[in-house]
Amino acid sequence: MRIGIAADELGTATHVLRHWEDEGVVVPDRTPAGHRDYTDEHLRRLRIVQACRRVGLSLQEIRLVLHRDEAGRDEVITGHLRQIRRRRQELDAIETFLSHVLTCEHDLISRCGSCSAYAEDSRTTDPATVAHGA
Repeated sequence: MRIGIAADELGTATHVLRHWEDEGVVVPDRTPAGHRDYTDEHLRRLRIVQACRRVGLSLQEIRLVLHRDEAGRDEVITGHLRQIRRRRQELDAIETFLSHVLTCEHDLISRCGSCSAYAEDSRTTDPATVAHGA
């Protein structure tokens, strides 16, 4: 299929597909006339690229992820997993804090030990140390 149809299938712009091709992420076949020719396999790869972009991988990292035997692939994936786990811990702490604030009986949350502890602890870089007030 031509680039316009592939872009429509993916819900993206043709210039994005051209850029991904220029970066060597997904390179379509060419027709005898020189037009890009995307196969079903190319579309599957492009959907994987979109998923990888949504989780924050760069195009350079995606090139590694697409091919199982690429050097550095595992390090890229485990690095992103660490970031996701760290962010999940941060979000859990935020959720606990906000849930507590909803039910906090202090007239000012700055007078609440749990709220104040969260505010103080959230300044640290290690989300695992964030106090979960109850």
